[in-house]
Amino acid sequence: MGLTLKRVIRTKAGTFHYRRRVPKDVAAIIGRNEFKRLLGETEREALKNYMKVDALYERMIEEARGRSAGEAPTPLELHRMAELRAAELADMKVYVGGRALTGADPEAADVIRDSALSRCVADPVERQAVNLVANGGTLPRPIPTVEDAKRLYLKEKVKGDINESKRTLRLERVMDILAHSVEASRPLDKLTREDAREVRDHMLRDLDMKPGTVKRYIADIRSMVNLGLRENDMSNVGNPFNGLPIKMETLAVDERHPIPEDMLPAINGTISTHAGADLWQLWRMLEGTGCRLAEVAALLVEDVKLDAPIPFLDVGFREHRRVKNQGSARRVPLIGDALNAAREAVEAAGGGPYLFVQYAGVLKTKGGRGKGKKDATHASNALMKHIRKVTADPKITVHSLRHTMEDRLIRAGVEEFDRNLVLGHSKGGMSERYGGPDARLEAAAKAVRAALGI
Repeated sequence: MGLTLKRVIRTKAGTFHYRRRVPKDVAAIIGRNEFKRLLGETEREALKNYMKVDALYERMIEEARGRSAGEAPTPLELHRMAELRAAELADMKVYVGGRALTGADPEAADVIRDSALSRCVADPVERQAVNLVANGGTLPRPIPTVEDAKRLYLKEKVKGDINESKRTLRLERVMDILAHSVEASRPLDKLTREDAREVRDHMLRDLDMKPGTVKRYIADIRSMVNLGLRENDMSNVGNPFNGLPIKMETLAVDERHPIPEDMLPAINGTISTHAGADLWQLWRMLEGTGCRLAEVAALLVEDVKLDAPIPFLDVGFREHRRVKNQGSARRVPLIGDALNAAREAVEAAGGGPYLFVQYAGVLKTKGGRGKGKKDATHASNALMKHIRKVTADPKITVHSLRHTMEDRLIRAGVEEFDRNLVLGHSKGGMSERYGGPDARLEAAAKAVRAALGI
C-alpha cells in the first residue's frame, strides 16, 4: 500500500480510518478521548477525504477550547457540529443488497440509523448527525439563545482585545445581571420589551446602580444581542434593548471631569518624579494627543511615525488589540512634548516590537522568567496611584485627560469635525467618509497646535 498518511489505519476489512487521540483538556470538555472517522474503502477515497477529516478534527479542538472546561455545547453548537458529521455520513459508502449507495440515499440512511441504534451510540453529536441523515438533512436548526449570543460576542468582540481579561469579566457580570429575569437558554426571538425593562429596573432598583452605569450595561447587552441576531441571519427579529429609556436627567453628574489646568502641573510633577520612565512617557503622550489609554498602551513601535512630515501615531486594528469603532482608527499628530515622549519611548523599546511592552497586553519573557500579561488596566491603576496623591475627586481619572484635550480644542475654537479627527469620536455622518489620510492629519495637527498654544 502506498498510503503513508499520519493517523491513518487500515482495518482487517480493508477500510481506511482516521484515528487520533484527543488532548486531555479537550477530552474533559467533549467527554471522549479519541476521534475516529471512516476515510473510505479504497486508498483513493482515503486520500480524497483525509484533508477534510483532519481539518474537522482541528476545528473540533479549537471550538472545544473556546469553551470553558465543563461548559457543555448549546443545542445550536451541537447541531452545527452534527451538520459537519452528517455531511461525512452522507458521503460514505454503504452496501445494501450488494449495491454501493451513499449515506444520503434513503435506504443507506436507514442502515446508518439502525447501526447507530444497535450500537447504542452515546456521543450526542453522532446521534444528532445520524438523525440528520435519517431525516434527509431536514431537521431545523435550534434558534440561537442568549448563551449563544454571549459565546459569539466573546469570540468576535472580546478575544484578542487589549483588555480581554477585563472585558471577559464584564461580560460575565452582564450575564449575571440578565439572569435575574432572562435565562441563558432563552431563544433570542423570545426576548421581550418587558424583559428589557425588568433588567433595567433590576439594576436601578435592586442593585442601586447609577444611571450612567446602567446605561453602559444596557449598551453591552444591546450589542451582544444585536451581534447574535445579525450573525444568525435574524434581521427580522427586533432587539428589545434598542432605544430603552433610562433616567437620563441624572447622567450628566456621572461623567468624568477634565483635569483642571491648575492641577495638571502637580500631577505631572508627581508622575515624573515617582513613576517609571515608561509611565511618564505614556502620560505625556496621552496629555498631548487626547488618545484613549488603551490606544497608546498597545502601540507597536512601527505605529509611531517619527520621520513623517507630520509625526503621528497610527491608531488602528492590530492582532493584539482592537479599536473602539471605525472612527477611532486614525492618525493622531505628535506635537510638542508628546513628540519628545514618543521619541524617548521608541528608543527605550530597544528594537522590540511593542512601544510599551509592560502594558501592551501581550506575554513577555525575559530569560525564561517573569512571564506576565499586563494591559491598559494595569497602566491605569499605576497612574491612578499618582493622581490620587494630588486629588481625591472620584470624577478625575486617567481618562479625564481626553476631556482636558477636548476642552482645550473647544476653547481654541476648533470645529467639531476637526475635534473628532483628533479624539477619534464617530458621529456616523457621511462627511466622515471623505478626505484622504494626509489631509485629515494636517487638519488634526492644526487643531492640536491650536489647543496646545503652539
